[in-house]
Amino acid sequence: MSARPQVARTPQELRELCEGTVAFVPTMGALHDGHVRLMEHARPLGRTLVVSIFVNPTQFAEGEDFGQYPRTWEADLERCAEAEVDVVFAPEVATMYPHGTGDQVTVDPGPLGTILEGAARPTHFRGVLTVVAKLFGLVRPDVAVFGEKDYQQLTLIRLMADALCLGVEVVGCPTVREADGLAMSSRNRYLNDEERQLAVTISQALAAGVAAGPQGAQVVREAAADCLARAGISPDYVAVTSPDLGEAPQSGEGRLLLAARVGQPRLLDNCAVTLGAVPEGN
Repeated sequence: MSARPQVARTPQELRELCEGTVAFVPTMGALHDGHVRLMEHARPLGRTLVVSIFVNPTQFAEGEDFGQYPRTWEADLERCAEAEVDVVFAPEVATMYPHGTGDQVTVDPGPLGTILEGAARPTHFRGVLTVVAKLFGLVRPDVAVFGEKDYQQLTLIRLMADALCLGVEVVGCPTVREADGLAMSSRNRYLNDEERQLAVTISQALAAGVAAGPQGAQVVREAAADCLARAGISPDYVAVTSPDLGEAPQSGEGRLLLAARVGQPRLLDNCAVTLGAVPEGN
């Protein structure tokens, strides 16, 4: 087992521990194999690998699971050691929000933040982009790695980094899955045995949609939704878009995204899909 990473609680401690180019993986803790894969992806991208562990209150709406979100500090340090992380940045809320969590200065996600997850959770992406911008300012990374499982989040962070000239290269890492196809998520631990078996339907719905790709975007949506419906799952959304979350193309590369609640947890997943033109007369 590699040595545990050094822990920085303040920006000053963080600056003292970082040397050379910095690769960065932001997390909210409760680390699993998917997070480790992100760290392994980031490891060769900088001399210093920094992982943040901060459960961000501003991306949780009232009634969501901020208070119950799993916090597993000792286990998280062990997972970071596995990936040879150099520094874990674990700030207090007051460090991230020195003027309180009702800060007047926030990052507006724009129109792309109002669709899909943004429609279901209207304040979510404002909180996500604001805390990521703050973390970028404190960590000052050269490159930051995010998972493709939260595809809309990844897309918005890339747009923010470019639009605000933050000087950070934002890299996406493919979704890490369990052996049965379920996307790894910290919220999977909320599933009981029956719900865990049912949750596999989400990745099966993606597979059904991908198989329908040659028939066009509408059939892709219908195939994925039908798979969920047969299992008794009512999704918040099933959408087919372009890779940048615009309108789905008639043919070529698209993105299939869905969100559904299985028991208490709300699970997200997505994948690339190759769309074919719908034959005339159909």
